[in-house]
Amino acid sequence: MNSENRRSASLRAWLNTLPEMENAAMAPASSDASFRRYFRLTLPNGSTRIVMDAPPEHENCEPFIRIAGILTEAGLNAPDCAEFNESEGFLLLSDLGSETFLQRLTAAPEQAQQLYPQALSALVDMQSSTQGQANGLPAYNQSLLQQEMALFKDWLLAEHLGVHLDKQSSSRLQQQFDLLAASALAQPSVFVHRDYHSRNLMTSEDGRPGILDFQDAVYGPITYDAVSLLRDCYISWPDRQVYDWLRTYFEELRAQGLVKTDFEKFARWFDLMGVQRHLKAAGIFCRLLHRDGKDGYIGDIPRTLNYVLHVTGHYRELRPLHEIVLTHCAKPFGLEHD
Repeated sequence: MNSENRRSASLRAWLNTLPEMENAAMAPASSDASFRRYFRLTLPNGSTRIVMDAPPEHENCEPFIRIAGILTEAGLNAPDCAEFNESEGFLLLSDLGSETFLQRLTAAPEQAQQLYPQALSALVDMQSSTQGQANGLPAYNQSLLQQEMALFKDWLLAEHLGVHLDKQSSSRLQQQFDLLAASALAQPSVFVHRDYHSRNLMTSEDGRPGILDFQDAVYGPITYDAVSLLRDCYISWPDRQVYDWLRTYFEELRAQGLVKTDFEKFARWFDLMGVQRHLKAAGIFCRLLHRDGKDGYIGDIPRTLNYVLHVTGHYRELRPLHEIVLTHCAKPFGLEHD
């Protein structure tokens, strides 16, 4: 019996020890870029649960459980953690539904006018309820920001494209990383979900999006989650619409006292934060392929790098980064550029 089958057998054996779970039908629900797997349990009465399979040697469930508590206490729609098998890494959760924002929006793009205001309102609630409280979350500090951007250089340029920058180009790239990190660190700090996008938000009948995949949350820049949502690596929207949604979000934040700057400065934070995030994401997509053998994200790199080209083309101080991406990535990924 291989390791996957052994874990499946162990999972079923554990479920059989729980009230009402022994007769539940189990089917795959989803997987993600980590080692976690999710299954949907259907009970004889028709109700459903989700069970997470998170091998302890690869995944730590403690942050998931702790942060789920923070979110539910704030009145947000996050999973309830009903049972936990710590030694095996099995977690029984409430089911937030089977349709992601991405699935709904792909089938019915016009629904964006309903779903995005809901998601932004939930984001304001998340940030305002944790205002000034680190909640034991790691700081999104200089070191972490730099480590993330280095993924672009190490995994996309060097590993995936075979591009090794000369000393001068490498120095220019590092100066750009420093500029992006400084912009991020100048922002007010709040709870940062870190993957607040269309694949991790579930549609709901009551208009409260189900929030998933929050276990890597940190305490850091206020625009980060808005970037994840509005400049999503998996679906894109016209610039005018993005900034309309961003302005509405900004006004809600200002009403809550979370920002005290003007919209022009806030939009600059948002733009530069997006460049940092998209460099990281593009690097991770290549790492998933070359290190982990997961090729499902390579097709999302062009959209992700097009964001980088678009924004860096509008900021003179980001021109060196624009030229590096244009020179080395435009042709391999078929990027859009003037």
